[in-house]
Amino acid sequence: MAALNRLTPRLRRRLTALAALLAGAVVPLAFAPFDSYLVAPLALAVLFVLWHRQSPRQAFASGWLFGVGMFGAGVYWVFISVYEFGHAPLAAALVVVVLLVAYLALYPALLGYGAARWASGMPVWRFLAVLPAGWMILAWVRGWLMTGFPWLDLGYSQIDAPLGGLAPVLGVYGVSWATALTAGGVALAVLCPGRRRWVGLAAPAALWAVAAALGPVQWTTPRGTPLTASLVQGNIPQELKWEPSRQVATLEKYLDLTRGHWGSDVVVWPETAIPAFYSQVRDSYIPRLKTLARRHDAELLTGVPVLDRRRERYYNAVVSIGRSHGFYFKQHLVPFGEYLPLRDLLGRLLEFMPVPMSDFSAGGPDQPLLKAHGYPVGVSVCYEVAFTGLIRRDLPAAAFLVNVSNDGWFGHSLAPHQHLEMARMRARETGRYLLRATNTGISAIIGPRGRILSRAPQFQAAVLSGRIVPLGGATPYVRLGTGPVVAAACLVALAGLWRGRRSGGPGSGQGGG
Repeated sequence: MAALNRLTPRLRRRLTALAALLAGAVVPLAFAPFDSYLVAPLALAVLFVLWHRQSPRQAFASGWLFGVGMFGAGVYWVFISVYEFGHAPLAAALVVVVLLVAYLALYPALLGYGAARWASGMPVWRFLAVLPAGWMILAWVRGWLMTGFPWLDLGYSQIDAPLGGLAPVLGVYGVSWATALTAGGVALAVLCPGRRRWVGLAAPAALWAVAAALGPVQWTTPRGTPLTASLVQGNIPQELKWEPSRQVATLEKYLDLTRGHWGSDVVVWPETAIPAFYSQVRDSYIPRLKTLARRHDAELLTGVPVLDRRRERYYNAVVSIGRSHGFYFKQHLVPFGEYLPLRDLLGRLLEFMPVPMSDFSAGGPDQPLLKAHGYPVGVSVCYEVAFTGLIRRDLPAAAFLVNVSNDGWFGHSLAPHQHLEMARMRARETGRYLLRATNTGISAIIGPRGRILSRAPQFQAAVLSGRIVPLGGATPYVRLGTGPVVAAACLVALAGLWRGRRSGGPGSGQGGG
């Protein structure tokens, strides 16, 4: 820091901006498929250090550049879905991605501004209270504001780290808070001498020790005998999936892949594995599936769009076929992918976004759970697995979880790996097995501690089989939800702001701690 202070103000500003941008850009290395979980707290610690003694305006700029680096490097794959598969013009696709990244970058920018404006005093409270709690609160807001975009929440990066042991107790936002607190402790140790340095090191060390002790705890118990499950990955190219001339070949391919696996208790096909409305195949293809499933005492769960002609709506759905028969209609739709927000205002966008099935309706929140082999199942479709509250809603009733997806929209990008990581967090939060069947990968069987028990290779037709155990009971997070964590973070942030203002006031940059 002393060497930085000797530089000219202009050069110092440029180096600070570059450091913020680069620190943000390395954050995706903490997530799948790289899994370098220590990068997350260390990169965030760099941002916290850069914020030290910056003015509110400077802190806003540094936070925004950090966010641009983080989300620009981490969610660039939105361009692939909009341009390559959504067939939007290049300029329009670039505008969509730039606007999305610029919006997401506002969250760290606002945190930096607020901390510099109202919590510049008392470094201990700033780095261990205000910044970590504020980071978590804004991550939570990002998860629901304007339908929510919880991607790259730092908690997901810790699924295999000691901090992951907090997931069944505090959920992903609690793990995110712990990650940010670790960053705050590192920043405090770097910037402050003496006793405060040791406080900065001791706080995250104690937190990591507690989390590691919680890791092996078994929060749920078996509620029945093990089941065999088979996940069918059709690997239908996205550009051919909705071609009418390919429909019969697609339907037959799924039947061929499943032929040797009807002996499994549960068979899962991916999102919209049946590329036709349910009503179009109800009297032809569905009876064949029903006959095969019942003959082998199996339950098939498959994605299929459902048209409600009476209300002129259609749904992205999962249907259960076998012992029972029922539908789950996707509740949390993807903006611009499955529905168009502000249709009256933005209707012209449809002219250059000819995405098949891009005007779905959302299912209601009170749908009965589907059943598979006699057990209630918590079903989610694609993007829904990113929303922890939606998955928690089906617990503790659900004996296991099923997520169907089609990550073919994102090609050979980071998105399928990040998506799988989020599904793993849902398994760990809820203490349930999770079956994830996708079109092009990554299909996986996930254990109740979030570990991948088996996975299928990407971009290959495959059938993944394994054993799961129906589980009962509830983790602390399932019982209490996110509310207590958010409330605690708000109280800690407010306490830090109060102590900071008492010690030095806005802009002082001093304080005892």
